[in-house]
Amino acid sequence: MWNARIADLSPGSVQAMTVVAPPRVALEALEGYAAVAGSIAVGVALVLIWMSRLAIPRELYVSELGAEGEPTAAAFEIALLLIVAGGSAVAWAARRVRAWPPLLSLGTPALSLWVGCAFFLLASQVTCTSGCPLPYGPSFTVQDFTHTLAAVIAFAAACWAMIQTSFAREHRVLARMSLITAIAVAVIAGTGGLFSLFRFQVVLGSRLEFVATTIAIAWLMMLGTVIAARKLGRARAS
Repeated sequence: MWNARIADLSPGSVQAMTVVAPPRVALEALEGYAAVAGSIAVGVALVLIWMSRLAIPRELYVSELGAEGEPTAAAFEIALLLIVAGGSAVAWAARRVRAWPPLLSLGTPALSLWVGCAFFLLASQVTCTSGCPLPYGPSFTVQDFTHTLAAVIAFAAACWAMIQTSFAREHRVLARMSLITAIAVAVIAGTGGLFSLFRFQVVLGSRLEFVATTIAIAWLMMLGTVIAARKLGRARAS
């Protein structure tokens, strides 16, 4: 039966098969390498953020690392740009990952990541003023409002991408890890944000924000690593 089917194939159809297959393999490999590069870029960004944090002797929130006049402002800008570039590369490689519930399937994790990256880019160029004033009071400026709004939207988009990925049927392990990180980031970042807003336990709030930031960036690295392993594995097997 198999011989008959093979014999029925015309030379043109065989030629078409040999022409189409290599580009698919090449695309799988390209996506895999993009995910690897993106994960590395995001990992370097995380190292820069923590090196900057450890260089400041006082307690502060993440955005304060890039505030005007801070010695860590340049390094923090580079870190955010690396997150933008790395996150965009990972999103491109993971653009076929989709969530199955109707509400979550309206968009993709990749789209959510690209939205987050766009607002992180804005936050990297419009930094807060010295001290990063809270969103009320005479010291709060339009510049602070722009930076704060961009950072909040970017972080929310990243969390939404985690939630979407946690309902991806074709990546069960990644889905479970994404659900755990989404819950952890939402609880930790929400608590830290409320502490900051009400000026309660500011030291603890700043540390919680750094923990949430670390988890979110680590999730993006994990997403890139999982996608890279799958893409490159398929490319080698083909």
